[in-house]
Amino acid sequence: MTQIYPRPSYVQRLKIAFHYLLPQLTITQAAGWLAKKEWGAITHTLINVFIRIFKVDLSEAEKTQANDYKSFNEFFIRPLKKEARLICSEENSLCLPADGKVSECGAIDENRLLQAKGHSFTLQALLAGDEELAQRFQNGTFLTTYLSPRDYHRVHMPCDGVLRKMIYVPGELFSVNPFLANHIPDLFARNERVICVFDTPIGQMIQILVGATITASISTTWHGVVNLPRFSGIKVWDYPNEGETKVHLQKGAEMGAFQLGSTVINLFEPSSVTLDSSLQTNVILKMGERLGTQAA
Repeated sequence: MTQIYPRPSYVQRLKIAFHYLLPQLTITQAAGWLAKKEWGAITHTLINVFIRIFKVDLSEAEKTQANDYKSFNEFFIRPLKKEARLICSEENSLCLPADGKVSECGAIDENRLLQAKGHSFTLQALLAGDEELAQRFQNGTFLTTYLSPRDYHRVHMPCDGVLRKMIYVPGELFSVNPFLANHIPDLFARNERVICVFDTPIGQMIQILVGATITASISTTWHGVVNLPRFSGIKVWDYPNEGETKVHLQKGAEMGAFQLGSTVINLFEPSSVTLDSSLQTNVILKMGERLGTQAA
């Protein structure tokens, strides 16, 4: 596939250069330190400012007032009211894993996924060089969900699954906002990420939690925070498919969380899933709504 990159304007080139020059890790660590602090009225004021700037809807949350949260971390991973999201119950359906917007979705072209217009990246790069995994998902299907700062930051299961492997991949901490996704090559394959491989009724499914600038931590329900302290190399955990340590999650169950929004990438094997026709770039998503159906 020939790469045809959009030519940015002078101002856009300055913005891109600025992000390359940012001390990403220092800023992210500082944000993580700040997010832990319980400063009472100061914390509540800052949360209220954040709510106004990003137009956060707290009416869906279990705690509906800024003063209910002791820290930014508690605010970022706020749970929703039970009735706020309904899990699609149609037969053979899969549900969306997170609130956000479609960044890109569709068919994997042999081993390449579309990042944005003019940009694609390989399965091998995304999966940290795991050739066996990459081969399994060639010509499969993918969905990339962008979670903005205003969104609900917990991530759920599209279908029933048994966890088989988790891979932590250290990397860059570029912002994953749509502007940079359009202008930084291989963005999702360069950033820090946690790759979770599940056995499911429709074959293997991968759910990847991608880190970003100011995303202080990535956690899973079975492990807790995965990326702190940050490792100098790739780290792999294997999980059994039976016994007491088996990790089985049902469709719609929470599987992970970001402390500030980022990106989730789902990979499905060839001929396993038909994405819902409503899924198009920039379409707003709500966790639990229909992602697609098991392919006939």
